[in-house]
Amino acid sequence: MTEQEARAQLVELASSLFARGFSVGSAGNISVRLEEGGYLMTPTNSSLGRLSAERLSRLDADFCPIAGDKPSKEVFMHRAFYTARPEAGAVVHLHSTMATAVGCLADVDTENPIPPLTPYFVMRVGRRLPLVPYFRPGDPAMGPAIAAAARDARAVLLANHGPVVSGRTLVDAVYAAEELEEAARLFLLLRGASSRLLTPAQVEALLA
Repeated sequence: MTEQEARAQLVELASSLFARGFSVGSAGNISVRLEEGGYLMTPTNSSLGRLSAERLSRLDADFCPIAGDKPSKEVFMHRAFYTARPEAGAVVHLHSTMATAVGCLADVDTENPIPPLTPYFVMRVGRRLPLVPYFRPGDPAMGPAIAAAARDARAVLLANHGPVVSGRTLVDAVYAAEELEEAARLFLLLRGASSRLLTPAQVEALLA
């Protein structure tokens, strides 16, 4: 995919997420790794529903801005995922309501706050979704915490903040973020009920 195609795809998918309520106002940010090297990222204080392909932030291989508008202040969050997961081609960070709600609960399993309820969640998000402790938004100290959690997880849930999801492609990352939100919705709907989870063997079979 050329850089121009990546720009158009990022704007299109971001707009779709915004239109369906996965982000509000200027919340959330998205990045994609370019085939020719470097990255594209949504600019700081921008709305995912009103992006300009020409004004997207262009970063070099060291995540330094080289063109376009100033990148999101949470660039370190994306760098942490690309560093921890070399296969990642895109990262999506949202403040989607249901996933954020799970991240606000005090009594969830911090190693895996959303259990394996459906095969689609496991296939798109993976066997683990670690909960990263709370950091003030924009705090660079969040980067090492995310990188540590991402070494064996495709996505993390930031406490009281929202999900960060990686994928081999931008489409993969968006699909995974959408599936995570639906899994969080199911988890909250079933909370307190006797739920049938996928067994460890069933999870492993989906990831084989």
